[in-house]
Amino acid sequence: MANPPRILAFSGSARRESLNKKFLAAAVSAVREAGGEITLIDLNDYVLPLYHGDLEAAQGLPENAQKLIDLTVKHDALLIGSPEYNKSITPLLKNTLDWMTRAEIDPFEGKVAAVVSASPGILGATHSQQLVRQLLLNLGCSVVPAFCVLPRAHEAFDEQGRLKDAKTQKNVQVLAAELIRLANHLSN
Repeated sequence: MANPPRILAFSGSARRESLNKKFLAAAVSAVREAGGEITLIDLNDYVLPLYHGDLEAAQGLPENAQKLIDLTVKHDALLIGSPEYNKSITPLLKNTLDWMTRAEIDPFEGKVAAVVSASPGILGATHSQQLVRQLLLNLGCSVVPAFCVLPRAHEAFDEQGRLKDAKTQKNVQVLAAELIRLANHLSN
């Protein structure tokens, strides 16, 4: 049997009690249950300055950007939690991806990516998910077609942080299985 695909997971939210971090945790569990090897990181541990070309020219690539690039290169796929600010991508997620594109080698080319999004609203951060998926395609990723959003996320978890709704849990499991299948397919 081939090695399980290695998946790097992170959320575009810095908030400690982020709904997207909770939804991402559910997706991380589903990936593990489906047989994937997953590394979950918190972008709070990789603080970056706002991308600025002059800063890069003067100081080079920040150490944390290089760490994120190195992590991405070592993994076959990405699993990203994408919150929504003003119907768009969070500044944290956009800035992180912008810095990562400054690598000498493209850390995204040939990777598989899946996106989950949660929101207290009725659309479940659908706008940001669409934008992040498009951005990942532009960066060279193959994006899992399964669309996995969580509306009314503030009501979706029990006291242990598990999803209450069986249909939502099934959607997360489908996304996890598809991520693993595509990562295995592209690595062969």
